Amino acid sequence: MRLNTMSIKEIIKQPEGRRLEFKETLPENADLANTIIAFANDAGGELYIGVRNDPREIVGLPEEELVKIEEQISNIIFDRCYPAILPDITFLTEDDKHIIRVTVYRGSALPYYRKDKGKLKGTYIRVGSSNRLADEEIIAELERRKRNISFDSELVMDKPARELNIENFKQEYQDKTGEALDTQALRKLELVKKVNGTEYPTNALVLFSDDELRRSLFPFVKVECARFKGVTSEEFIDQKSILTNIATQAEEAYNFVLRHINKGAVVEGIYTVSRWEYPVKAIRETIRNAVVHRDLSLSGKDIKVAIYDDMVEITSPGLLPPSIDYAAMESRQSDARNKVIAPVFKRMGIIDQWGNGLKLIADELKEYPQIEFRWKETGLSFQVQFVKLNYISEQEQQELGQELQGELQQELQQELQQELQQELYNPTLYSEVLFKIVDAPLSRKEISEALGQKQVSGQLYKILAKLTKDKLIENTIPGNKNHPKQKLRITKRGIIFLELLKK
Repeated sequence: MRLNTMSIKEIIKQPEGRRLEFKETLPENADLANTIIAFANDAGGELYIGVRNDPREIVGLPEEELVKIEEQISNIIFDRCYPAILPDITFLTEDDKHIIRVTVYRGSALPYYRKDKGKLKGTYIRVGSSNRLADEEIIAELERRKRNISFDSELVMDKPARELNIENFKQEYQDKTGEALDTQALRKLELVKKVNGTEYPTNALVLFSDDELRRSLFPFVKVECARFKGVTSEEFIDQKSILTNIATQAEEAYNFVLRHINKGAVVEGIYTVSRWEYPVKAIRETIRNAVVHRDLSLSGKDIKVAIYDDMVEITSPGLLPPSIDYAAMESRQSDARNKVIAPVFKRMGIIDQWGNGLKLIADELKEYPQIEFRWKETGLSFQVQFVKLNYISEQEQQELGQELQGELQQELQQELQQELQQELYNPTLYSEVLFKIVDAPLSRKEISEALGQKQVSGQLYKILAKLTKDKLIENTIPGNKNHPKQKLRITKRGIIFLELLKK
């Protein structure tokens, strides 16, 4: 949801970030200018003055000083920012407290910078919730964005295109498209350009090549894959550096993931089908997006694909393009950072240029309620995680298993031990409910539907009450049993109970 469509009370609940900042009072001149410049150089943003950040609350500004503060803001921006930035400054009132909102729009005259420091030392960008001084690489990328050109379209004059080793890419292209990648096709795809009668490759063609020139110019354009032991990056089980040309990097990384995740049998209706533990189509699309849309202008940064016991994580150099919103994945969005590479991948059928990728991810995630999709911008990188919600480490399983088995042997838990024996030899709703909610929390109505009941029966109510009493299930919203969004989820004890049944 866009900020300007929310109420003030909703907005102040949002974390500070790339497009949002709160200040209790008018910032110092330089700080205000830096924030305004950073917003204009990126996706735009909103600054709210009169809102304390920690703890977050509206403190307000004196009503008689609003006009004076507005003039101060306008003067600071006019005097310190270049080229000219024209924000919207509005007064808001909430609970009789006055706030000033400064709305900065995404700029078109990039880069914006401080007049007193100049372009090289006064250009700021937004990284998370902070303003960061841009280096020469980032300034160059902002200037390319102003001219609507991309890094991959720039020429490499080190050698003529005819001397570049692109034989493997030509074969891959023909296999995928059924078309020959001849000189005419290279020109049409803007992979080569003529200068003084000689055709030279663009950065894109060098990246598609297997030439030594690619390895010398772009040693960082690779994918580092790792399977870690446990949930930290302290110990490797397996790792691989994918150093091939970019046409094949995504599939190699995807195959690495498949080698290190599990595939098992699940029951769907009356059939038993084989299914991966993660939404692999979504993971494949995410890896492809990382390869195609990575920020190639950031030297020294590679793509990382990390597999832990509890999640798969993909990190790509570069922040999201300003027009892409992962919070609205169901809508079709498209903004190619690499304007030469992306159409080639589209033609080869590797990506969908028209923005179906995010929707594909969102659609498959609906079939995996036990997997949470998380994304964030970390530093100058974009990171996506596919996280197991019900993950329990082997050590926790052993500890809980020993704990529960020990409890089951105790006199006070004799009744639960009887239930275990009952379910082993003659399963009832007691264990059936646990199996229904093991992958994802369900409401009482959803549980009854999953069991094939038209409505929640009295017997089901009794079973749910007993499972709750036995601490095998719990409410997702504690303290409000009748909340309209209330659901029931399995506890760690409940998971161990099922493991004991399986054994």
